Amino acid sequence: MRDGSGNDWVQRAAAGDRAAFAALVEENYDRVFRLAWRWSGSRQRAEDIAQDVVVKLATAIRSFRGDCELSTWIYRIAFTTTTDHLRASQRVTPLSPSNVMMLVDAPANTTPESEVIGRELWDAVRALPDQQRDAVLLVYGEDLTHGEAAAVMGCSEKTVSWHLHEARNRLRTRLEAIG
Repeated sequence: MRDGSGNDWVQRAAAGDRAAFAALVEENYDRVFRLAWRWSGSRQRAEDIAQDVVVKLATAIRSFRGDCELSTWIYRIAFTTTTDHLRASQRVTPLSPSNVMMLVDAPANTTPESEVIGRELWDAVRALPDQQRDAVLLVYGEDLTHGEAAAVMGCSEKTVSWHLHEARNRLRTRLEAIG
């Protein structure tokens, strides 16, 4: 998307321009993969989900109306694809300790105690009710604003804020019981 406006790339991709579609995918693939990895906790599953998102984008790009940012629209597709995968498997794979530290951007000099805390935190996040988990992962894991998370989740900003408030209370209670 560096060679033209985002809208131009979308229009060209919708018209069947493979190079424009490839540029859109390249520009957004890492974010899609990261979202899938945070939700699933598995590199292999994240790769499968990201590929499914690319396939869905190939057919859905013609329906992009520009009502929102392209990145929000792609997040929404990635979000629904990821949650569909997780529902289909009916289980969430826990993160390995090394992956947890990458996800929380821990410094290189992490201690075993910080790895345990990171693992317990991500396990606790994954155990939250679906909408609370989704709000936490979008806002804190993906660094989206409450408004962007609301657009992805299909709810209001106030609802996202409420889910985050409830999630913090549950996480505090669970982590206090562990520690």
